[in-house]
Amino acid sequence: MTPVFHYGGQALIEGVMMRGPKDIGMSVRRPDGVLETTSKRVPSFYSGRLRKWPLFRGIVVLLESLVLGTQALMYSAEKAGTGEDGEEMPKGVLLLTVAASLAFSVLLFFVAPLLISRSLDALIASDFVSNLLEGLVRMLIFVAYVALIGLMPDIRRVFAYHGAEHRVINAFEAGVPLTPDAVRAYSTSHARCGTSFIFVVLVVSIIVLSLLGRPVLWLSILTRIVLLPLIAAVSYEFIKWSADRQCHPVVRALTSPGLQLQKLVTRQPDDSQIEAAIAALKAVLEEPAGAKAG
Repeated sequence: MTPVFHYGGQALIEGVMMRGPKDIGMSVRRPDGVLETTSKRVPSFYSGRLRKWPLFRGIVVLLESLVLGTQALMYSAEKAGTGEDGEEMPKGVLLLTVAASLAFSVLLFFVAPLLISRSLDALIASDFVSNLLEGLVRMLIFVAYVALIGLMPDIRRVFAYHGAEHRVINAFEAGVPLTPDAVRAYSTSHARCGTSFIFVVLVVSIIVLSLLGRPVLWLSILTRIVLLPLIAAVSYEFIKWSADRQCHPVVRALTSPGLQLQKLVTRQPDDSQIEAAIAALKAVLEEPAGAKAG
């Protein structure tokens, strides 16, 4: 039996990107109001054997989100700004951008909390308490960061497209017609959202890093960098497992914090934003190997 493909996406600048079995679809609202939709084939690396192997697939999905997500954002920025075709970002520039983004995230969400917690070592006797404090600081930094960028008008619009993406995916999975009127009734939260994934990463990191005790500072920093792919892989497996079991009350309770956190990164979309999300999803549903839109 062929496994069911879980469609998902990402909010863009004035648009939405959707991931299908073989393609990604991008729909962006140009300055003249025209909705421009395109699709492109996903490189075979992201759809190969590794994507089917537990743990390894989490790392592949993370790389896909970083690389293809950055490409899609750059594409949408160009389209939303000029409405004209531009050159694709050179591979070297793309890799540098992804590396810089990843380095910033590691420094802000892993190294900074470690340094803050270690500054209080003289007051903390327990290794477990020290690691727990580091994890709580990490969560506070993440929530504060998301809340602060959400105050920016441009980011609020991206968050509205994020809400539109979730509504369309929820409506599609419910089997309703993909029209703004039908989609509008669905939630702006989704169990497979990247925000829920990040929340699980933060929780899993507390558990994993607590097992390491409190080694010297340079070794602690190194372990947080080296173990990040493993932490992300385990977190992805939990998200994948829990997303298909939302009818179970225990699973709903476990995933509820991540769903609540999504309120910070989504806004109520208008019909034009829902239309963009529908167009992006239909662009990948209409491929020969895909499902048909309702």
